[in-house]
Amino acid sequence: MQTQQDLLYDERDGVAHIVLNKPEKKNALNPEMRNALWEALGKASASAQVRAVLISGAGKDFCSGGDISVMATTDSDAESGRKRIDPVTRGARQLLELQKPVIVAVDGCAYGIGFSLALAADIVVATPRSRFCLSFMRLGLVPDGLALFTLPRIIGWARAKKMLYSAQEIDGQTASDYGVVTELVEPDALLERARAIAHALASSSPAAFALTKNALLRSFSSDASAVMDMEINGQGVAYSTRYHKDAVKAFMGKQPLAFTWPPKV
Repeated sequence: MQTQQDLLYDERDGVAHIVLNKPEKKNALNPEMRNALWEALGKASASAQVRAVLISGAGKDFCSGGDISVMATTDSDAESGRKRIDPVTRGARQLLELQKPVIVAVDGCAYGIGFSLALAADIVVATPRSRFCLSFMRLGLVPDGLALFTLPRIIGWARAKKMLYSAQEIDGQTASDYGVVTELVEPDALLERARAIAHALASSSPAAFALTKNALLRSFSSDASAVMDMEINGQGVAYSTRYHKDAVKAFMGKQPLAFTWPPKV
């Protein structure tokens, strides 16, 4: 792995693995670390060899949020505050709209922007001891990282209001019950399971995945006619891909298909 500041980046077997690497601060994000994360996502997006992205945290935590020690030394008015948070929101949108599968592995705390990153992912694998909290209200701040967009769409309006207004923590099981977490696994199996899912999705059709993800992102703001058009146009493209033709040929020949969701062991 190559180190850029407090971030690790590695491409292997079609998967880009990004590690938040500041365990002594529970991987709290300072501005330099955030910028490195957005750059790593851009690199993974542009790489023809990368078919899926995995994000995890070093040590026993995923991410405790923004680095408050940096906030304490920053005196800003409204305009400079907007400029400071603008790249955060744009980076979160980059993550949300990445045209490749994004898997996040969460152990320990996922607070503030750490929770926002998980909400913007496609798949979240977490442990029972993981803890999720949108802690912004405790510091007199507004949720960022597009959490105001993703959270109510994932857990519903009423639950989102409670989580945002109370800044209360939920555990891994509750996050799973709410739909935030895709799978719960024990801590010693976390990275292995997250990697297995990442490698499986890396073997899926890039075109079909991107078309499905784009349509899902727009489904809540679209009417039935618009979704119908997205399905028709998307399927027209998918039918034309080599991946689909090879999959049909394998199916008809009773051969294994390239993409299969990995069973839990």
